[in-house]
Amino acid sequence: MRVSCGAGFRESRSTRQQPFLALMLCLGLAVPLAASAQRSAPADAGGTELSQRVLELPSFFGLVKREGATVVNVSGTQTVRGAPSRPAPEPGDPFYEFFRRFAPPERSAREFHVRTLGSGFIISRDGYILTNAHVVESAQDIVVYLTDKRQFKAKLVGVDTRTDIALLKVEATELPVAVIGDPETLEVGDWVVAIGAPFGFTNTVTQGIVSAKGRALPDGGYVSFIQTDVPVNPGNSGGPLFNLKGEVVGINSLIFSRTGGYMGLSFAIPIDLAMKVKDELLAHGRVRRGRLGVSAQDVDERLAEAFGLSKPAGALVTSVDPGGPAARAGIESGDIILKLDGKDTLSSAELSHSIAGTEPGKPVKLEVWHRNAVSEFVITLGELAAEATPQPARPKPTAPDRLGLALRELTASERRELRTQGSLMVEDATGEAAAAGIQPGDIVLAVNNTRVSTVKAFRAALQQARKSVALLIEREGDSLFIGVKLAEQ
Repeated sequence: MRVSCGAGFRESRSTRQQPFLALMLCLGLAVPLAASAQRSAPADAGGTELSQRVLELPSFFGLVKREGATVVNVSGTQTVRGAPSRPAPEPGDPFYEFFRRFAPPERSAREFHVRTLGSGFIISRDGYILTNAHVVESAQDIVVYLTDKRQFKAKLVGVDTRTDIALLKVEATELPVAVIGDPETLEVGDWVVAIGAPFGFTNTVTQGIVSAKGRALPDGGYVSFIQTDVPVNPGNSGGPLFNLKGEVVGINSLIFSRTGGYMGLSFAIPIDLAMKVKDELLAHGRVRRGRLGVSAQDVDERLAEAFGLSKPAGALVTSVDPGGPAARAGIESGDIILKLDGKDTLSSAELSHSIAGTEPGKPVKLEVWHRNAVSEFVITLGELAAEATPQPARPKPTAPDRLGLALRELTASERRELRTQGSLMVEDATGEAAAAGIQPGDIVLAVNNTRVSTVKAFRAALQQARKSVALLIEREGDSLFIGVKLAEQ
């Protein structure tokens, strides 16, 4: 039977009789039809029919019923430079993500408050909660919303930006507590479940499987992520990833996407790492990490051959910090670290994660390919310096140009906050630009179809224009072209 899954689906006699089968085929799942299989199945020599294999999918009803109350929504108030085009959305507004843009009707405003919304989960009956650091960083006020409609003002106990973990505390007792699992027991292909607030739709349940383990990502800090195909979106950040036992095995943290929404690649922070971070934040107010004092890269086949190794393995030291623990022990650039405390080092990322997860002051044993021979080094680790988080200087707006536009280049944090691919924000609009309808807070993407990301590039594109230009503007999440007449020079 052929079933069309799109427009023009036609009901046949067989689909009327077996609608569930038709649905499952539309979803790409082959489910044997028991009745027809029994009629057509051949008999073996003993006259019995061959057993039929039936695909069984798990139900997550019990898990959600037991653990759903441990998941919370986390809302923070942040001050953003710009001017609002509408009132800031309230927590729980399902469309809040779409309105966090600079598109003001009032030119006089330069700062306003926005509310962010993420997820989290309760780890103690007296009110400790884990979430992502990026959900609450720079927030002046943090409010936690429970499934029973209660809400609490939360205190930020500590933040670790290197792992994107934050610990909150609310004044409450007898709260439902999430059960903490062991991510090491996860296998690729295992079912997992996420609960969170994608786009503000609170307590949304999504499911998928573990796609990979130990995934190192660019700018992933000191985290070996759990990769899944669980649909998560903005608002899921900080929420729990459950195994089928209802145990938290990860914290949903980020996705890879070209659209800003889910595209099949989701990444969670292993819960054992998150709990270590939590313990450090409670005990010391910060996370202490071991420091070896080297920079390293992976070893490919050509490098292995060049350095005399039989196969690609280990972490190739590219530089050694003068006076650091590795330098004092005699490690040199060009050495290849093969083992750490007897465990094979498969990559530079794995070495970095292992060293960072080791307590400062603790001795570690390295097996190193050193000067064309295997040598052992015992090194006492130093402490990795606390990550500096200086606020970047906000670029000053330019003087108005021929169009009457005063532009400013956005900082990286502002671009993340605005969820924009653009880099130039209009600080002020006068003359022809104002007459054409350009407003402060608009983001300039292109001039006459030429993408621009700096003021210099914008001015260069303007020099190529004649009597008028077409500016591609981003406003309220939408893009539009605006034609502007050039003033005479």
